[in-house]
Amino acid sequence: MRKRVDMFNESFVVTIEVVPPDGSDPRKVLDALDALSALSFFGFSVATNPVAKPRMSAMALCTMIQQRTKKPAILHLTTRDHNRLSLQGELWGAKALGIETVLVATGDLVAFKDRGNTTNVRDTDVYGLVKMARESNLQTGVVFDTHPEKSGLARAVDHLQRKVDAGAQFAVTQPIYDDAGADEIAHATRNIGIPVIMGILPLRTPRHAEFLHTRVAGITVPDALRQRMHCAADPVTEGAANAREMIGAARTRFAGACIMPPFDHYEVMVDIL
Repeated sequence: MRKRVDMFNESFVVTIEVVPPDGSDPRKVLDALDALSALSFFGFSVATNPVAKPRMSAMALCTMIQQRTKKPAILHLTTRDHNRLSLQGELWGAKALGIETVLVATGDLVAFKDRGNTTNVRDTDVYGLVKMARESNLQTGVVFDTHPEKSGLARAVDHLQRKVDAGAQFAVTQPIYDDAGADEIAHATRNIGIPVIMGILPLRTPRHAEFLHTRVAGITVPDALRQRMHCAADPVTEGAANAREMIGAARTRFAGACIMPPFDHYEVMVDIL
């Protein structure tokens, strides 16, 4: 049996987000993650069916990651994909497999074009799932989405406080790209009472930056950074440089950083860390 590991035993916790493969073969992603295992970070944070598209079971991949890399894996679990019976089974199963931490969320909406053959479940809400996870003796985190496109920071903080009241023990923000954004979120969450981990999504191209800024809810890429990406001789290097800057910003404001390598480019972590 794995020894229980509290991620906040470390003064500054760094996790790497992983998207499971869209098939049954985990070898490529496991090889990529194993190549990173000598770097200095806490563990991996494994998404579950991101953007409401089918991916390999996050719990299965968490188990294989822990076996292969000997580092902890955090299981993402959503109310979108399971009813209460299944959610409880997933939580108990995770605990039995040596997974100690879950990140619970509502889950991305199913695309309109897919709703003819894919349904949402949601017979409990995220607050209920937080409570279930805590009662299953799992360290429980939640997502903090400020909805900048809706100017919804105050509402988002209230939403986060309700998750804390339900039992949430830490929160992970959406990606932040400059000191001003980090300051705003740190100030807004200063009295929330739980550790906050800053999300960092490295940019790869000017087009990537523009897409995140204009098409992805919850993410704002500042004008100055988008201009940096357009002017950069090597945009990938520039994106990694910004990610390193954001780790520095997180160290002075937050309890940790969750780095989200884009498009399975886990090799960028070598430059970032």
